[in-house]
Amino acid sequence: MRREVIAALAITTTASYGVLYYAFSALLEPMRNDLHISPTAATGALTLASLISAVLAVPVGRLLDARGGHGVMSLGSVIASVAVLAWSQAENTIELYAAFVAIGIGSAMVLYPPAFAVVVAVTEPRRRTAALLAITLVAGFASSIFIPLTGQLVHALGWRRALLVLAAVLAVTTIPLHFLALRGTRPDNTRRATHEPHTSPARVLRDTGFWLLAVVFVLHSVALAIIGVHLVTYLTKLGHSPTTAATLAGLLGLLSVTGRITVSVLRRWLPMTSISAAVITLQGIALAILPAAGHSTAGAAGCLIAFGPGFGVASIAKPAILLDRYGDQGYATIAGLLGTPTTLAFAVAPLGAAALVTAIGYTPLILSAATACTLAGLTLAAIHFLPTRFTPVSPRRSRSCEP
Repeated sequence: MRREVIAALAITTTASYGVLYYAFSALLEPMRNDLHISPTAATGALTLASLISAVLAVPVGRLLDARGGHGVMSLGSVIASVAVLAWSQAENTIELYAAFVAIGIGSAMVLYPPAFAVVVAVTEPRRRTAALLAITLVAGFASSIFIPLTGQLVHALGWRRALLVLAAVLAVTTIPLHFLALRGTRPDNTRRATHEPHTSPARVLRDTGFWLLAVVFVLHSVALAIIGVHLVTYLTKLGHSPTTAATLAGLLGLLSVTGRITVSVLRRWLPMTSISAAVITLQGIALAILPAAGHSTAGAAGCLIAFGPGFGVASIAKPAILLDRYGDQGYATIAGLLGTPTTLAFAVAPLGAAALVTAIGYTPLILSAATACTLAGLTLAAIHFLPTRFTPVSPRRSRSCEP
């Protein structure tokens, strides 16, 4: 295992998620007031970036499979840093959206999917879960670091200068680490010709299990997007003060880290598919109970404590399940094929949820998220028993992968 690669990716994914995603919430109000645009127009920029990232998931995956993460992630960190600079100079909606197109391109090249592809390339199978956990544990604190940091920068400097600082932080943190630490991380694609059919992405698309996995993670992404955007407001509708609601919602970040650790520990004895199915189903049950139990602080906290561990489970479950089912040849392309619909769902779900709130109200919306989680968990449980026509074959590890 290349320890310096894991350490570098833990740092760069934290900075990338912090600047490219989480900082937006602290910048939204001052930015839209200065640009004289509506909240919908402003948040549409972030949605656009997510859509661009989803569209590029498969092409970037193919590049990662063919050439490794060194060039892709180094270039992505440059694009992302320049894009944040362009964001700071936006004077109207068109310029803002143009900057977020670039942010979407950079995001596709520097966030979890390419980082996990590098981990798969340089880490032996028995150590991959620990390596993925290390990265997600550190990056799990991105929101805790960058939302308050951005808020302080906006208060002290204004939103434009705050973005200049964040662009500098992103560039200094990610460009040199990607350029220096990710050398020699190209996947070993040497294999016998007879193994080729077992790991072909085209054959994976003909596997029923793959499409069921897509359904699982689309449903789960929709539910998480709904809760991420509307939880605080819903808790206030249940009678909690804004401060209490925000504090309760803040449990999710801490619990998501706890959930990742728990899932990684349990994987020593149980299949990742079964563990994830149980966790996601528990999320559905917790959300279904929330409308009835959530009027009291203890009841709301209990529901969120049950829901929270699954909040970050997908980030570690998806690569583990794909590797268990299909092996590591062509991993980045296969992950991109799965990531495209899930990222699209996560991007558009908040807009759809806003329309549903107007039409049906908050409680039916929360129950819809509960149903999505429950269906996702039950479908994932069924996949565990679905036979696969694939024999995952790990390539011979190159010398650059030796611990």
